[in-house]
Amino acid sequence: MVKSEQKPEKELIAIEMTAPKIRVRDIAYVAVFTAMISVCAWIAIPTPTQIDFTLQVLGVFLAVGLLGGKRGTLAVTAYLLLGAVGAPVFAGFSGGLGALLTPSGGYLVGFLFSALLMWGMEKMLGGNLWVLGASMVLGLLVCYAFGTAWFMVVYPSGGEAVGLWTALGWCVFPYVPFDLIKIGLALGLTSQLRRHVK
Repeated sequence: MVKSEQKPEKELIAIEMTAPKIRVRDIAYVAVFTAMISVCAWIAIPTPTQIDFTLQVLGVFLAVGLLGGKRGTLAVTAYLLLGAVGAPVFAGFSGGLGALLTPSGGYLVGFLFSALLMWGMEKMLGGNLWVLGASMVLGLLVCYAFGTAWFMVVYPSGGEAVGLWTALGWCVFPYVPFDLIKIGLALGLTSQLRRHVK
């Protein structure tokens, strides 16, 4: 009888020891970087194609670069969930599910997949700066892919489908130099600040 009563207790202890712990510090970091991505979204320059110039890419890459893949992805996810439920955290102080259905909605979803890709590369290749830089470039391409595909679906010109090259000319090519600068800034800031973020 004694052995049968002690077995469940041992199993519970084992479960408690292996269960991932969420520290208050981690929650605080995720909250701070969720707010930072929001602020980066508010710094926007409108364009005729409805794809504004913003600093969101910088915010996403800093979140993953400084917090690591797991916490950075949580910050991006929290940012998207806040916007989806109506908090005005997207560009132009917009929010709600309707914002995800606009021509720029694909880029918002692309941020999550960029973060996931960066997290995956971190787990496979480590957290060196060259790995982080490569993951940022690939993450940017993933974001472009989601955003461009969604733009082609949502933004028909005069009732006609928008061609791939037209969509790229509106939604990608003008942004590439600025996004590469953002990657450079994110890498530079990460290399300087990473040791202060535990």
